Amino acid sequence: MSAQIPSAPGPSTPLKESYTYHSSQPTAPGPYILGVDEAGRGPVLGPLVYGVAYCPAAYQEKMEQLGFADSKTLNSATRSTLLDTLSSDPTNLGWSVRVVSPQRISSGMLRRPPTNLNRQSENATILLIREILAKGIELSEVYVDALGTTTTYEKYLSSLFPGINFTVTTKADSKFKIVGAASVAAKVTRDACVEGWHFEESEGKVEQTWSTALGSGYPSDPNTQAWLKTAVDPVFGFPDIVRFSWTTVKVILERDAHAVKWTDDGQASLIKAFEGGKGLDKDRCAVTKDLHIKSVGML
Repeated sequence: MSAQIPSAPGPSTPLKESYTYHSSQPTAPGPYILGVDEAGRGPVLGPLVYGVAYCPAAYQEKMEQLGFADSKTLNSATRSTLLDTLSSDPTNLGWSVRVVSPQRISSGMLRRPPTNLNRQSENATILLIREILAKGIELSEVYVDALGTTTTYEKYLSSLFPGINFTVTTKADSKFKIVGAASVAAKVTRDACVEGWHFEESEGKVEQTWSTALGSGYPSDPNTQAWLKTAVDPVFGFPDIVRFSWTTVKVILERDAHAVKWTDDGQASLIKAFEGGKGLDKDRCAVTKDLHIKSVGML
């Protein structure tokens, strides 16, 4: 399937980094409306995909007749057909996706301070809108499926893109056809990424190390749970399709993988150097004293 979807990696191409795909640019005069939706926030496997779809405001009546809806209410065949529809009128219709790799999701959530999934989702949305604007597309209205507190996010986006009217609401993919189209683009792309996943870790091996019976990728799916139990390596953990930051994965690693103890002979002295002082040196560590560094409040 992934070989037939232009926004997914090609055959035997591992998904190593996050990337953006853009369809051909519409040429009809604006202003344009744009919808934003995602696929894959909850799964423990595979990428998070944000999609946008856009068309001239004057095209909205035609858009109502094309059959777009919340992708979760459509079967796979219908979604694929609708993606073809979205690509069938390049004069009026455009779409793009931002594919956030599982490695990027996990590294963001495990870093200190963490970049949580909401922030990564915001970043993907903002990147897509900026790149559409950079193409010279004039946007008048943007509809976004709800993320967090709708009014706060709506104000935030409006502050970043003055002159564009933003509507952030729950079930936007059911309320606005242009968001339904974005939902289809995101869902079809994510499904293609997962179904056609190339396990980079198996390269050079005679047999595929991991089963491709992944299930839906959601932690509650019995098929996904079964795959996770058989896919873990006690030394190397999981392949890159797995989001290491998910609690489901952490539990399996703690139970079935070997513990790792990091040894640093200088760690104790380093901690000691940055410990707070006592008495007159309260709130000053050894490093600041040795370098004669004082806070502004002490000057």
